Amino acid sequence: MQNMEQIYEEYSKQVYKYLFCLTHNDSLSEELTQETFYLAVKNIHRFRGDCKIYVWLCQIAKNLWYKELKKKKKKEVALSEIQEIALGTEHNLEEQMIETQETKKLYEEIAKLDEITRQVIYLRITGEMSFKEIGEIMQKSETWARVTFYRGKQKIKESGKNEE
Repeated sequence: MQNMEQIYEEYSKQVYKYLFCLTHNDSLSEELTQETFYLAVKNIHRFRGDCKIYVWLCQIAKNLWYKELKKKKKKEVALSEIQEIALGTEHNLEEQMIETQETKKLYEEIAKLDEITRQVIYLRITGEMSFKEIGEIMQKSETWARVTFYRGKQKIKESGKNEE
């Protein structure tokens, strides 16, 4: 088994990317990455070795993210987005609102997908992970990740056409 310093150097960026695709927040992703490795050091004796260490770290990270969601469930993200738009210049306000509406529609369509497909899409788009990495995280094959992403993308396109 590698020492934790080597593991941190090798996987910290990947764990951060994974968390960023879940949180869409740079500082929160950094904080959760640090907490992930803290828990990994604390619980290394629980690592059975039946999966790659990277997958184990991502599971810890995902559980931390779920805890964070429970803590912040009552806060409304939409209000803060509107406030950010209002702080922009008057000229850019209209463009920002249109862009925000389009992004919101996309995320609404993604949210309608089943959880597995949604995670694959988030990992691919916002986490910028390869299909191979996604397959490892989800404990599936690279081909499975590609197919799941493609099918999710098709469902989003179909629902967009139905709305028009």
